[in-house]
Amino acid sequence: MNGTRFRRTIARTPLAPVAAFPKRLLRVARHDARVLGVSARWLLTSREHHNYTYDLTRLSREHLAWFVSVITDTPVKQIRDYLAEIESDHPLRQHIERTTASSARRGLADRHVRYARRIGWYAIVRATRPAHVVETGVDKGLGTCVLAAALLRNTAEGHPGRVTSLDINPEAGYLARAEPWSEVVDLVIGDSIASIRELDRPVDLFLHDSDHSAGHERNEFEAVEPKLAPGARLLTDNVTVTNVLAEHAERTGRRFLAYRETPARHWFPGDGIGVAW
Repeated sequence: MNGTRFRRTIARTPLAPVAAFPKRLLRVARHDARVLGVSARWLLTSREHHNYTYDLTRLSREHLAWFVSVITDTPVKQIRDYLAEIESDHPLRQHIERTTASSARRGLADRHVRYARRIGWYAIVRATRPAHVVETGVDKGLGTCVLAAALLRNTAEGHPGRVTSLDINPEAGYLARAEPWSEVVDLVIGDSIASIRELDRPVDLFLHDSDHSAGHERNEFEAVEPKLAPGARLLTDNVTVTNVLAEHAERTGRRFLAYRETPARHWFPGDGIGVAW
């Protein structure tokens, strides 16, 4: 009896689980070794303690391009061009690197610029050309800079827009306080719900990226609903944790799609983008 026939015979007996155990163990060990290796490198080379930054895998980036293409009804080739546009914005990269290096919070931030799913935010803004973007949750201001860079490009093409960035931390947004990006950013410090209720102009694109509890996320979408312009899009950075935006989309008669990113060379499993439109 050859080896293949012998294995097939064993597979039909009560010994099958025992015989398969070494192979299963080897696969688990190989996987865990890769994860431990990536984690060890990150612990030694990164300073980040939250809001982790990383690049996307090539496949994940391509899936993101198609995701944005669908939700904006824009040819995927154009979306790929937008993704390449933000990644090749050298003045923005240099600004982020220099500002991070001189920041009082540099001990908890990496100088190397990695946008991850935020390049999707950029492409959405470039494709839809919103006049008013509102984001909740700013932290260092990396995402704010990405949004501002898209708005500046739109402005140069005759479609001006601004981003209102809301955060409760007075130290938030230090990356977005320099020109030219600050020229299209209105940084508001305070409770996001109260700040949303005080908005005095329609919102074309709303991005939830603050307190990621389901209750707070739900309250933000409910608060912004009366402020939305016709055809506005709602985005959440919390789509891998809650179903809040999908439920809101169903209640309000919108469509909903979600994208989950895959980080390259990082232990973190990644976040995603949820969109209702």
